Amino acid sequence: MRPLTRRAFGRMATAALSVAQIPAALDIPADSFHLDIGVGTFSYHLLSLDDMIVELKANKIREIEMSRGEFMLMKPPTQEMVETARRKLDAAGIRCVSYYTATIKNQIDLDCALRNAKIFGASNVSGDATGPILHEIDRQFTQAGLTFGIHNHWFPQKFPYESTDDVLKALSTVSPTVGSTLDVGQMAACGHDPLDAIRRLQSRLKLVHLKDVQAVGAEHNVLFGTGIANIPGVIQELKRIHFAHLVAVEFEKDTNDNDDMREQLTYVRKLA
Repeated sequence: MRPLTRRAFGRMATAALSVAQIPAALDIPADSFHLDIGVGTFSYHLLSLDDMIVELKANKIREIEMSRGEFMLMKPPTQEMVETARRKLDAAGIRCVSYYTATIKNQIDLDCALRNAKIFGASNVSGDATGPILHEIDRQFTQAGLTFGIHNHWFPQKFPYESTDDVLKALSTVSPTVGSTLDVGQMAACGHDPLDAIRRLQSRLKLVHLKDVQAVGAEHNVLFGTGIANIPGVIQELKRIHFAHLVAVEFEKDTNDNDDMREQLTYVRKLA
């Protein structure tokens, strides 16, 4: 018999814990299970941080994924910027449960992602990475006690993670520390069924980005229920699997009118 390595033991323990938790969750009928609804803050990227917090408080949002552009890794934020944002969120009673980095390309990006996540108090980081750096993310995030969600995306040019198969192929090479931050709108924009993605990725789902899009081959956001992402079906499927992590509402636009986000939150809360 081969000796049990520390890594193998960790995987077995994670699997055992998950199995142990399933019966209690399944005792709750889907219609009685309530999703954790929050916001992906890129939705407010045209507002200042202070004005965004005013909107979040007005909409009674208590949990977010920090996905504003000034905190992504393309132009990394300073430690002071992140610490200031954390203080303001804390004062408003808003928890940053996940931090969106965009692409992690190298060790410098990875170090920055870990630092920022810890300052924000986030337990998850969303982004994308390919090749050896993904395995380094797996190793270092496991050591740090954090999780990483691979974000699928639609772009006019080919993106590494567009389909459920793309994500599952990457996940087959890493530990359960790495999973999926499933963007149902982007999945639909790439021509794939969001409900099928939820079913196939459910054991590795870390976070869900909830958005609707107008059509395949474009990511123009539309109000929930008016696009192709089947948002009512998505919500029902997430409730069926008793998804216990953040469902982050997103509405990407180029105007500063925030009535649409209020409509989105009202819509999804009635279903969730």
